[in-house]
Amino acid sequence: MGLHVIETGFFKLDGGAMFGVVPKSLWSRNHPPDEKNLCTWAMRCLLLEDGERMILIDNGIGDKQDARFFGHYDLHGTDTLDASLARIGLAKDDITDVFLTHLHFDHCGGSIVRAGDGFAPAFRNATYWSNESHWKWATEPNPREKASFLRENILPIKESGQLKHVPVPPRKNGAEVTSEFVRSPLPGMDVLLVNGHTDAMMIPHIPYKGRTLVYMAD
Repeated sequence: MGLHVIETGFFKLDGGAMFGVVPKSLWSRNHPPDEKNLCTWAMRCLLLEDGERMILIDNGIGDKQDARFFGHYDLHGTDTLDASLARIGLAKDDITDVFLTHLHFDHCGGSIVRAGDGFAPAFRNATYWSNESHWKWATEPNPREKASFLRENILPIKESGQLKHVPVPPRKNGAEVTSEFVRSPLPGMDVLLVNGHTDAMMIPHIPYKGRTLVYMAD
């Protein structure tokens, strides 16, 4: 098994919004904000190489949005998804699986590219993995999270026929998804289903060299 960090760039968001109830006096020690109270965040993905499977965990913000959209988030840095893949001798067509921890735009925006007047999967040979509970949450969003779930990032995945869902326990009477390990359809990882940052987010746990690497998503 091989693991590769895939850097896709940096962006900025308000520190107070990101850290919530944590006092600024605490979070600003390690994440100093700029004059607008914005902190820099890395869009850092992970590639798991297991035999013939090339599994990309998340894929950054992508490049299909307009300048106005990117201007809101001060997208910066020299790293891109394509460049990071090229550094390890790969291209998007080599990816066999795209595992999406959740469907916020900074994690799944690279899933889809513009194609003429429409959209198409960026990874033509890959299966995209989500789960039914989170998919419903993202496609029928509440007002608080609506701005993080962009239809052009999400719906074309299903329309392409390349979407599959990780099996998760069904909800009962509207109850929240419980935090528990679920069966992974992919080699080389276990999947922890969690709530908090968003509903039914999936956290890969990867046994590696006698230890467990946890990809924390957010």
